[in-house]
Amino acid sequence: MLEARIPSGPIEQKWDKCRYEMKLMNPANRRKHSIIVVGAGLAGAAAAATLGRQGYHVHCFSYHDTPRRAHSIAAQGGINSSKNYRNDGDSVLRLFKDTVKGGDYRAREANVYRLAEVSGNIIDQCVAQGVPFAREYGGLLDNRSFGGVQVERTFYARGQTGQQLLLGAYQALEEQIAAGTVTMHFRRELLDIVLVNGRARGIVTRDLVTGQLDSHAADVVVLATGGYSNVFYLSTNAKASNCTAIWRAHRRGALFGNPCFTQIHPTCIPLSSDFQSKLTLMSESLRNDGRIWVPKRKGDTRAPSQIPESERDYYLENRYPSFGNLVPRDVASRNAKEVCDEGRGVGPHGQGVYLDFADAIHRLGLQTVREKYGNLFEIYERITGEDAYTIPMRIYPAPHYTMGGLWVDYHLMSTIPGLFVGGEANFSDHGANRLGASALMQGLADGYFVLPATVPDYVATNKLDPVSTSDSAFKAAKVEVKDRIDKLLAIDGKRTPDSFHKELGRIVWDDCGMARTDAGLRKALARIPELRDEFWHNLRVVGTGEELNQSLEKANRISDFLELSELMCTDALQRTESCGGHFRVESQTPDGEAKRDDEHFAYTAAWEWKGAGQAHALHKEPLSFEYVPLSQRSYK
Repeated sequence: MLEARIPSGPIEQKWDKCRYEMKLMNPANRRKHSIIVVGAGLAGAAAAATLGRQGYHVHCFSYHDTPRRAHSIAAQGGINSSKNYRNDGDSVLRLFKDTVKGGDYRAREANVYRLAEVSGNIIDQCVAQGVPFAREYGGLLDNRSFGGVQVERTFYARGQTGQQLLLGAYQALEEQIAAGTVTMHFRRELLDIVLVNGRARGIVTRDLVTGQLDSHAADVVVLATGGYSNVFYLSTNAKASNCTAIWRAHRRGALFGNPCFTQIHPTCIPLSSDFQSKLTLMSESLRNDGRIWVPKRKGDTRAPSQIPESERDYYLENRYPSFGNLVPRDVASRNAKEVCDEGRGVGPHGQGVYLDFADAIHRLGLQTVREKYGNLFEIYERITGEDAYTIPMRIYPAPHYTMGGLWVDYHLMSTIPGLFVGGEANFSDHGANRLGASALMQGLADGYFVLPATVPDYVATNKLDPVSTSDSAFKAAKVEVKDRIDKLLAIDGKRTPDSFHKELGRIVWDDCGMARTDAGLRKALARIPELRDEFWHNLRVVGTGEELNQSLEKANRISDFLELSELMCTDALQRTESCGGHFRVESQTPDGEAKRDDEHFAYTAAWEWKGAGQAHALHKEPLSFEYVPLSQRSYK
């Protein structure tokens, strides 16, 4: 079932060989084929624009009123590339090695090398689009450091990199909309995938304004719908981010890869109240110049200015002298939790550590720090009321990116023929942990360079008979969607969708979050089915299905989170190793670091849906490491 289709030959030649062996289609024939792209963030907008430019008829769907609202906008800090403008030893091979190591050896070498290889093209593409990357005094593009590496390879646009890259992709998309090759469908949410003769041939959507259900047919379906960290309720993701598109595809037969591999970001503004509905990310770029510390003494409630240097613990610098504050996100997050659990956390709830810019301001000057990070300091002040130029920021880890997602082969096609998956929606090239500044890199690599090569190859090599939305498969899928909506509306219980989501999030955060235990995961696996049963008997959705109804939207998405969360805990329970962002308390080194078990777990876990109420089936894709030999990660 798992055929990764990785080309043979040296790793440096695999992508070139793959492209050379692909079948092409002449421009006149491209106009005869249609492609559905779901999602208009970086991966979706880039793929839709590029495929449209090639001449295919593209239908792009977004649940927003404009692609500019996609969550890609929140990736503020930067984008990696191996261009080596700093002349500090970087290369494609070094970016490849850093990414494999940073992912704790749980990603395909071939995919990661391709990502590193095309990273330089991404920068060229974006510069040509007018993306305003930061530049040095002489006009050359500037770079800065990010966690998990010892070179400066991160290109950035102050603290707005994701926003500027998204605007570049948006402009490319708008150009194709004007040219007539791309048709945008706004405020439409995918609620099911339609299979005809075993191939993905369309989707069923709901108009979020009118409630109308529609079917759409095409030759290929591409999902670029982002990650599922909102399963935790509180996360850095936008409130609308959800798992419904990939989960409905999973229920139709697409295997789900590594669902328990979620990333906890170390640089988030701490929770301030029980009524908070999301968390705000402070860019990891701040760790470039900020120093992280806590008081040495437990329960020290003095203001930071009153704590002398001798009584401060710069714990990352002390424990990891080689990388210091720039250790990978999973390491920084786990250490922050540990010092807070010891009673040395700061802030009103003791769930925070200081990110201090006093040394940077003294060394670089206040104006230089403002120019590099000004909007981030402004965001922090608006939320907390504190001036981080004079008082250290308080940060704490929070759910962020998800490395898990639909399993895909080297062509980014899922186990459903004709269903391609790009960006964070697939199980990714990041393994068990994503290094900073690589989400933007993967989204644009998939959208601009990989999917525009592999999707046309699929169209050219398969006989795709015309299909219509009048086909029985489309009618059946539409009936299933309507029945599900009617069922949600008819429950007439007493609890709101948010109350279920909040309770589920607490279960998953406590037992399948930063640290996981056998007992905790078993407890979660006992509680989640009970909560799901109560959901289907005690949910209350106000309003109807024939109108703008955010209560219904939430309920529908939470119903999928209730199923996904159980698979996450199942995946975490069977993986009895610590790996990247997945830290099993029972598997650690004597000094408290994550301990992998390569003998038993050097594989991608791909789970097959067997039906409601049935246990998933596990399939394994073995991982081999020929170019970056397996070794225990160390950042000391």
